[in-house]
Amino acid sequence: MATSKEFQLRRLHSLLGVLPVGLFLLQHLVVNHFATGGAESFNKAAEFMEHLPFRYVLETVIIFLPLYFHAIYGLYIAFTAKSNVGKFSHFRNWMFMLQRITGVITLIFVTWHVWQTRVQAALGSEVNFDMMADIFSNPAMVAFYIVGILSTVFHFANGLWSFGVTWGLTITPRAQRISTYVTMVIFVALAVVGIQAILAFT
Repeated sequence: MATSKEFQLRRLHSLLGVLPVGLFLLQHLVVNHFATGGAESFNKAAEFMEHLPFRYVLETVIIFLPLYFHAIYGLYIAFTAKSNVGKFSHFRNWMFMLQRITGVITLIFVTWHVWQTRVQAALGSEVNFDMMADIFSNPAMVAFYIVGILSTVFHFANGLWSFGVTWGLTITPRAQRISTYVTMVIFVALAVVGIQAILAFT
């Protein structure tokens, strides 16, 4: 019974990492990438998101609750799982270990980012190009965000590989090998989009 319950929790954890958390990540990266078109372009995109109907309900139910369930259960997995990297130093074991490390980094990064943006917005600040430019006026914040973005998009992309295995979509070694290539391309593409957005604010 315990094994079955843990299996179902891991499937739910995997699912929430893709839907809705993963979709929100993609949407967030797209909105931020509008900064490459200048302040007006980003501000229009941010304003559109700010004025979505039922925004607070959507953020709570579709983003924050799934995100923090995924994060908290992910921490449990990270600190109870054994990667075998020291014993079997093959590629998938390294990816397993990196998934756990980037999960912890991503949780720290996302929590800080929420504090700097969503919490400050709730306290009366406006989330716009100037806010982000002010954050990135500090080189340490630029470095922190680059590390955070790289960790986040790696965690998402590699999580897609795990999702395929967990949900029985990629069973054969060939399917898993193809999935590895596809998810690494996704990682590189999203990393470029995210870093371009960061640099656009500097």
